[in-house]
Amino acid sequence: MAAARSAFDDGRWSRVAPAHRKKVLHRLADLIQANALELAVLGVRDNGTEIGMALKAEPGSAAGTFRYYAEALDKVYGEIAPTGGDVLGLVHKEPVGVVGAIVPWNFPLMIGAWKLAPALAAGNSVVLKPAETASLSLLKLAELASEAGLPDGVLNVVTGAGSITGEALAMSMDVDVLVFTGSGGVGRRLLEYSARSNLKRCYLELGGKSPNIVFADAPELEQAAKVSAAGIFRNAGQVCVAGSRLLVEESVHDEFVEALSRHAAAMKVGDPLDLTTNIGAVNNIPQLEGNLGFVSQAIEQGATLVLGGSRILEDTGGYYMEPTVLTGVKPEDHVAQNEVFGPVLAVTPFKSDEEAVQIANSTKFGLAAGVWTSNFGRAHRMVRDIQAGVVHVNTYGGADGTVPLGGVKQSGNGHDKSMHAFDKYFDLKTAWVQL
Repeated sequence: MAAARSAFDDGRWSRVAPAHRKKVLHRLADLIQANALELAVLGVRDNGTEIGMALKAEPGSAAGTFRYYAEALDKVYGEIAPTGGDVLGLVHKEPVGVVGAIVPWNFPLMIGAWKLAPALAAGNSVVLKPAETASLSLLKLAELASEAGLPDGVLNVVTGAGSITGEALAMSMDVDVLVFTGSGGVGRRLLEYSARSNLKRCYLELGGKSPNIVFADAPELEQAAKVSAAGIFRNAGQVCVAGSRLLVEESVHDEFVEALSRHAAAMKVGDPLDLTTNIGAVNNIPQLEGNLGFVSQAIEQGATLVLGGSRILEDTGGYYMEPTVLTGVKPEDHVAQNEVFGPVLAVTPFKSDEEAVQIANSTKFGLAAGVWTSNFGRAHRMVRDIQAGVVHVNTYGGADGTVPLGGVKQSGNGHDKSMHAFDKYFDLKTAWVQL
């Protein structure tokens, strides 16, 4: 943190020409691409994501993110206020200073780039803390950043436990802005640490319990079932925006559940470094045990286990779980109200548009959602009425860096991706000049 503050204050990065920052970030993107396989394998060895997904979602996404903000950084202008002729009002955009970033284990390189690229593009220094179980790819990224020409002290990657390193970062009087992706419980502690220290701004992405709503008039129900299965089961369900609640119109409920379960059963669970694997490992044993606990509790509350529900491949020493489908889940059930962060799908039927919206909005979360319908008017009404930061229509997932990602309600505040991410990393300064 001292290194980051010193680097920011002496201007070695914060006050260089934007054109120079652009060149360095483009070089970093090129190096990420050149080292993509190594970065992906490092991540897979840490977090268990299947390698086919990791190559695209981790180094592929990270390189694209750095290129996006490298191109964007010299297109951010200040403003001239509409004043009288005797006054000049200027609005300057300045880097905030030192940014602390805490990122999770599920997609450390991708989510790390979402934080790092706009923060560095804006001229800030950064201290980044990876998750305890997934730091290798971000440590490699720091090496590549140095090779690309990023000055010493501008990017600092520091490992350690959240209760020690994370707390120190959040309590620091030298950190001006804290960005975080993770659980709501940790997010609350970070806000407390901010209040106890320097009132640093905190931007929190806190996960979700995202509804994926299928109407009877959905185009190509078979394709919708296949995409919906991937939307919950890829990366063993360890995705913030995973469509973990499936709401299906009653008239097609059985048909759709059968199709989705068939696609899920065909997905291969296994060694994440095997190119034929569709679903990799659960990250750690407490997470796996928690997933299984959600399934047991759901059955106790009256849900029906249609598919999966068990740990598999235990003889390998890995933490693997079958894709799991539960039907008859009531909106108030524990599995419908809480983020599992595992390969567990809770299915609930509905009868009307109004009931679908009511069920969709019945949790404390509001990160993402999906709507499948051929009715153009219904699609727009659902986008309007569903409380979520991202609403997919006739797809699930795949939104690229041109659009923001952020949540409402207890899914957090602030946005990653797109030009809107810059809002976290710039301060506005007014100059009021008497002429």
